[in-house]
Amino acid sequence: MEWFWCERAWLPAGTAESVLVGVAPDGRIAELRPGVRAPAEAERLAGLVLPGFANAHSHAFHRGLRGRTHDAGGTFWTWRSEMYDLAERLDPDNYLALARAVYAEMAVAGISCVGEFHYVHHDRDGRCYAEPNIMGQALQEAARQAGIRLTLLDTCYLTGDIGQPLSGPQRRFGDGGVEEWARRLHDMDADADTRIGAAVHSVRAVPRERLADVVAGAGTDRPLHVHLSEQPAENEACARTYGASPTEVLHDAGVLGPRTTAVHATHLQDGDIALLGSSRTASCFCPTTEADLADGIGPARELADAGSPICLGSDQHAVVDPLLEARGLEAGERLRTGQRGRFRPAELVASLGEHGHASLGWPGAGRIEVGAPADLVAVRTDTATTAGCLPEQVPMAATAADVHTTVVNGRVVARDGVHERLGEVGPLLAAALAAVREGD
Repeated sequence: MEWFWCERAWLPAGTAESVLVGVAPDGRIAELRPGVRAPAEAERLAGLVLPGFANAHSHAFHRGLRGRTHDAGGTFWTWRSEMYDLAERLDPDNYLALARAVYAEMAVAGISCVGEFHYVHHDRDGRCYAEPNIMGQALQEAARQAGIRLTLLDTCYLTGDIGQPLSGPQRRFGDGGVEEWARRLHDMDADADTRIGAAVHSVRAVPRERLADVVAGAGTDRPLHVHLSEQPAENEACARTYGASPTEVLHDAGVLGPRTTAVHATHLQDGDIALLGSSRTASCFCPTTEADLADGIGPARELADAGSPICLGSDQHAVVDPLLEARGLEAGERLRTGQRGRFRPAELVASLGEHGHASLGWPGAGRIEVGAPADLVAVRTDTATTAGCLPEQVPMAATAADVHTTVVNGRVVARDGVHERLGEVGPLLAAALAAVREGD
């Protein structure tokens, strides 16, 4: 048994002092004893210990655009052109190196599990690699080396827009048909730290008449994610073509449901909110990306009240800071409504933890309780950022810079801003990004 002693821990019933956590050989919490002194053999975790964070929406390669798209104005659509240019540069080797560095950055920030929305499947000319899943395997290996769990959301991407064929870099994303995509999906292997999920890229990329086939091809036991109504233009094109909103199209095709997560869910009508809530479809907000790309602010509180669990993602990694994403969710609500406290700190921690893990196919994770994976995030409470905070409100002040130790499955993977296996993350990222942009 491995032991961790938490100065204060965020338990399901609230925060508790002097909590001893016993971890079984399988990496799950076997014992939990509040109010005890630290035994000599225990690893001491100072400050407030939160459950491990789940990053429910990631495009690892988008990290290559951070700090490079801000000097010419534009919109989501002009940003997308730069993203396509970056996608064109990827190969299995540089993708592995970049994703490994990005996942290490996540580990240092307290993330124990990531949902990778993966659509760069094929070679630059759109042809399959000799190993059709080599790009997905690179992501799986990257997460293994970074010491975090992965849900690989293998994405079906058939059209460049509604009624438009794939073109240019988009050809790397498509399999030619749903059947070809499903065969490749089912050839991927899960393991103890990897789930293989599925994704519909969007109603722009999968025609309405093929959505039910994607659901069937995914099978009944996988998480299913979909980009939804990130931009008004998507809604307008969908209404012109189908006479319905994207949410209505997905609902009619059987895409929505408890295993499904709608990413962004920004530009919704009341009927859309009701459909997502009544079907218990989760909603994944990515506040720093949605701000960076000028997407807008979605109706998070209304979705939660309707029955949609809220989770969080860093998407294009404008920053990798789960605590900032959580506060961004609440800040967006305050800006949108003029009211404070739309989400209580406990609700934000649930979005960071248990809701995110459930959306990625890891139910039971994201809580500090017996039987859960021993995923712990120790946050300093004596920094310039957190000093003086009430323990229950530390998540409303702390940032990733205040995370001093990350434990995943009972193993320390990052300490004091440095990855235990991979070392300093900055040089790791710099080398990986230079390799991707070699020849600039």
